[in-house]
Amino acid sequence: MSGNYRINIKMALIKQLNKSNAKDQVIILLDAGDLKTSKWIDKHDLPVIKEALEQKRQQVLFHHNGQLKLYVVNEDKKGWELSESMRKAGAKACGIFNEHHASGVSIESQHPEMILPFAEGMALANYKFIKYKTKSKENSLKQIGILSKGVSVSEIEKLNIVIESTCLARDLVNEPFSHLNSLQISEEFKKIGKKAGFDVEVWNEAKITAQKMGGLLSVNRASKIPPTFNILEYKPKNASNKKPYVLVGKGVVYDTGGLSLKPTPNSMDHMKCDMAGAAVVAGVMNAVAKLKLPVHVIGLVPATDNWIGENSYAPGDVITMYSGTTVEILNTDAEGRLILADALHFAKKLKPELVCDFATLTGAAVRAIGSYATAVMGTADDSVKQSVFESSYSVFERLVEFPLWQEYADELKSEVADMTNLGKGEGGQISAAKFLEHFTDYPWMHFDIAGPAFNDSVDAYKPKGGTGVGVRLMIDFLSKQATKKK
Repeated sequence: MSGNYRINIKMALIKQLNKSNAKDQVIILLDAGDLKTSKWIDKHDLPVIKEALEQKRQQVLFHHNGQLKLYVVNEDKKGWELSESMRKAGAKACGIFNEHHASGVSIESQHPEMILPFAEGMALANYKFIKYKTKSKENSLKQIGILSKGVSVSEIEKLNIVIESTCLARDLVNEPFSHLNSLQISEEFKKIGKKAGFDVEVWNEAKITAQKMGGLLSVNRASKIPPTFNILEYKPKNASNKKPYVLVGKGVVYDTGGLSLKPTPNSMDHMKCDMAGAAVVAGVMNAVAKLKLPVHVIGLVPATDNWIGENSYAPGDVITMYSGTTVEILNTDAEGRLILADALHFAKKLKPELVCDFATLTGAAVRAIGSYATAVMGTADDSVKQSVFESSYSVFERLVEFPLWQEYADELKSEVADMTNLGKGEGGQISAAKFLEHFTDYPWMHFDIAGPAFNDSVDAYKPKGGTGVGVRLMIDFLSKQATKKK
């Protein structure tokens, strides 16, 4: 992995910068009230800032003796809306300073609640995946300095790890299938685990066959590359939870649709991203281990491609899952739920506190809510769901909950097997979740990230390509769960 994202966000004590000697460019974050009393504003700059605000411009850039000075004013927002506004402002500032070939910036403010999300937006926006570019250059921005007594070293260290883990997931998603097949993704997990400090066990095809994981084996049948089943575990001695949190990620490293072939334009052409759920698991495990959170977490990733060949599983086939359930295949492009179901059944052995699965599972989720949120469903109790939703707003990775009504399970009834792998076209994200629910007997939440996992164009601090959605959400959630008494 070699995306360009690693920015050193350092801690610095608040101080008056020497404008003539300062190496870094300067960003000053203001609240509306600062325009009357703030010592941060040069008196010559104040009239221009006020005029800009009257014109609804949040950012004002000055050139002072070869140094850039950017003022950013809060537009009367609070809470999570303020944080997201600052992230987007940080993304915009990132572009400005890269255009001016700045290598470092210093952020000054007497409002600590603005600084961290602003720096986060800058750092996330600075990401570029240029591993295979022969002429493209890295962004010039390398360091973000924070000057505020209200921001601690530990907060900044955590932010660095969150950014690194999000961009690690982006790197995995952006890797082409030619360089990241099912065997190679397992090797990446091992490398990440060794560096971060968590264990990785990889089941090969023989072990998967011996365990009779029929969903994973069926999807893999036409491939020349064997499947893997990956178990990632972080279990500190001081874990606050007696039962593990389990993360399951869909690891379809490339999806042709199988015999139910996908159309190429706007579909198969970006199916390297069909393992974005696996990337979430890797990113979260990296963060949990590096943050040394006192929480026991296990990640499960079934990995394969969904290829076409003389041994392809076909519509009309009946397969036997790891659980023993028989499934009539109606569409080979509904393959993600088959490999996830094997992993979800395996999770029963772990006696989990909560299982969260992440998958680019259905086009129906995209049709329902677009790319602006993740479709979520599950059987976890309301208090757990509330905590997850609170984290979703903290990091602004929004969730939309759909019901799990019995009628959607009825759509999966088969005349020749226990169930089918496809419901009706309407509400397909729900019937897919009902299929998965069949293989659970524990508190569970399903995150269909098909919409926000991969962008066709830049969206503020979310780049074109892999976004790393889900990583920041789960880090926030697990960090808060780790501090709760069990």
